[in-house]
Amino acid sequence: MRELTAFQRDILYAVGDQDSPYGLAIKRELEEYYSEEVNHGRLYPNLDRLVEQGLLKKGKIDDRTNSYELTDAARELLAERRQWENDHVDVEERSEAIADGGARSQ
Repeated sequence: MRELTAFQRDILYAVGDQDSPYGLAIKRELEEYYSEEVNHGRLYPNLDRLVEQGLLKKGKIDDRTNSYELTDAARELLAERRQWENDHVDVEERSEAIADGGARSQ
């Protein structure tokens, strides 16, 4: 996961969040997250790179539309990332502290 850019990591999350992900659906998901347009020239080379790295499987829906699916390797990387995040940030504790109006002493 460390060798991926944040954008590539976000692509993996976007693909994993959809039932039948294809280029434009992934693009829309990322645009919603980033609140700005995602350029085709940025998205598709990164999708291809993730395919080359064995993190996405690329299929065909029709002559113009490719589908994408997470590989087992990508799922493992995302699970490792989730664990790393959980080990470093206790979101629930932080949310409670904010709700209480300040940080809790540790």
